[in-house]
Amino acid sequence: MPASTVTDLLTLPRVSQPDPSTTTPRPVLSVTTAPKGYEGEGFPVRRAFAGVDIAQLDPFLHMDQMGEVEYAPGEPKGTPWHPHRGFETVTYMIDGQMEHSDSNGGGGLIGGGDTQWMTAGAGILHIETPPEALVASGGLFHGFQLWVNLPADSKFAAPSYQDISSSRVALLTTADGSALLRLIAGEMDGHTGPGSTHTPITLIHATVQPGARITLPWRPDYNALVYNLGGRAGVGPDRRPLRDGQLAVLGHGDSLTVTAYDRQDVRHSGGVELLILGGRPIREPVAMYGPFVMNTRDELIQAFEDYQSGRLGVIPTGRLPHGR
Repeated sequence: MPASTVTDLLTLPRVSQPDPSTTTPRPVLSVTTAPKGYEGEGFPVRRAFAGVDIAQLDPFLHMDQMGEVEYAPGEPKGTPWHPHRGFETVTYMIDGQMEHSDSNGGGGLIGGGDTQWMTAGAGILHIETPPEALVASGGLFHGFQLWVNLPADSKFAAPSYQDISSSRVALLTTADGSALLRLIAGEMDGHTGPGSTHTPITLIHATVQPGARITLPWRPDYNALVYNLGGRAGVGPDRRPLRDGQLAVLGHGDSLTVTAYDRQDVRHSGGVELLILGGRPIREPVAMYGPFVMNTRDELIQAFEDYQSGRLGVIPTGRLPHGR
């Protein structure tokens, strides 16, 4: 059960229903299934963007769905210290907790419904670990990490950190009150999320009630992606099936439609959990290897050299290599 919720959706501000006579619905271009793997010290992920042309993802680069997993005591895992340069990481926890620390002094506990937004820019080291209490007790762990590209003129921006608590996220509903829309970043129908972005994007975690069909306004100059975190849904005007762990890439238009099937399993009886995201494409060359995203191969080589020489930051005093 997502941490950010409300008892009565009808008390929330509403997003206007687009007029079907004057808007163009976005068709589904492709549906892909995220393969499963492991990240960091061995926590399970699904690679949400695997197999999708990066030009269709632009300005996004990579996304991992972390979990959903029920850890036994002693099982929770995180990442070791590692570098980034040239992009932003957005870590959002739906259930469970994660601790973040970085070489720029940013950090804190990311709890259910919270977002940690780190602009790596010119370079930073960071670590993500489960808190000791969670390691001892075990428990539910579910979230995602999204990588957002930076344009060439921002790739060497000073590193920065945003701690976006669940209480700051803009909670909205649809015109008929059939979905909870958690607007983390960007703008929709005059409402604005708290995330401050170098690259213009919109990022929404939506819970759509069983049987509901929602249509949202969407900027025509943005791309549009819908990822199913859990539940049974259809996407686009033709209700193309979208199962758990699947990503839909949408075509051109100025509205998008998602339908939650009437029948859901017990785990998703409260609704289908979706990430709805899009942004203004940067349309620049992408040279990407491991934790570095630049525009040219020479810039990648320089990033590795800068990391090896310590110019991307140092581990803060008192922090062991695995954050414990």
